[in-house]
Amino acid sequence: MSAKAEHYDVIRKPIITEKSTMASENGAVVFEVAIDSSKPQIKEAVESLFGVKVKAVNTTITKGKVKRFRGQMGKRKDVKKAYVTLEEGNTIDVTTGL
Repeated sequence: MSAKAEHYDVIRKPIITEKSTMASENGAVVFEVAIDSSKPQIKEAVESLFGVKVKAVNTTITKGKVKRFRGQMGKRKDVKKAYVTLEEGNTIDVTTGL
């Protein structure tokens, strides 16, 4: 599969946290994705960009917090995360990925 420009719009960046590191021990990788992307789009993008087989995709949407900025009320953006479980034998090194 060849990587298309739309695939780079779906996957924003890998997320490297303590929780995502624990998930990577079980063959899962965590990405920040576009808020309007669907699970099949995420699966297709990961398979074509990294050349791996995806077993499952789970997504979460974290609502942005309301914060004060210089006395004005503001809102952080909503973030969608994709927990991508890979087939046995497939790995993605997120430190050199995108």
